[in-house]
Amino acid sequence: MPESSHIYECTVMHQRLRPKRHGFSYRVFYLWLDLDDIASLDADLALFSRNRFNLFSFNDRDHLGGEHSDVKAGVLQVLSQREVDISRIASIKMLAFPRVLGYVFNPVTFFYAYAADGSPVSALAQVTNTFGEQKFYLMPEAGADGFRLVTPKLFYVSPFSALDLQFDFHLRLPGEKLHITVNDADAEGPVLVTSLTGTRRSLTDAVLLACAVKYPLLTLRVIFLIHWHALLLWIKRVPWFSKSANRELQQDVLRPHHSIASAKS
Repeated sequence: MPESSHIYECTVMHQRLRPKRHGFSYRVFYLWLDLDDIASLDADLALFSRNRFNLFSFNDRDHLGGEHSDVKAGVLQVLSQREVDISRIASIKMLAFPRVLGYVFNPVTFFYAYAADGSPVSALAQVTNTFGEQKFYLMPEAGADGFRLVTPKLFYVSPFSALDLQFDFHLRLPGEKLHITVNDADAEGPVLVTSLTGTRRSLTDAVLLACAVKYPLLTLRVIFLIHWHALLLWIKRVPWFSKSANRELQQDVLRPHHSIASAKS
């Protein structure tokens, strides 16, 4: 059984600071997959499959705009297009929700690229919205405290977040513990603070079964909570932004929704 792929049991925390406060936290689990392990995991695990139905599964077409039949090759292509020296990369790890009984929604997926000596080379965040659109954010080279990027968002993530905000990513390097923050900010400071913290566990059938019990219908619960909290924000009269508005601020979008399909990307 490969030892470079794991599970992280996590707490997700969201805290909206302006214009009205609204916060929540909930427990989830993520797969930490070495993309070179997936075929052997498919063969060795009864509860996990690649590109076919199971209790938990991974589908290559869920990522990278559905344009690649092999996620690792696709990530390498994306990194190369963004002028990352992929000759340095020996392995790529992915942090994402699995499909659960065939259904998945990943608000954000992280790809970490490593050299042969285990040192980090690059990281890529793939943000997905409920319209099925995706957008990549490439991290600069890692520093002593992991990867950090502050960049214009230019992507429609939530109807309650303006498109001219900035994303502030901080990806500490995963180990026994996981700690990621992705904040929204404007000129006055943070607007929305989000953190993902977790503890690593082995990726085995026994642990997968335990996660199925502890986090039933995980991905359906995630999409339900997104819409539930959107309703609560609407009730609180938080300002709302239409998907079709500010099309020029929705840039470099994969699988663009028809509301912006004719806009320049």
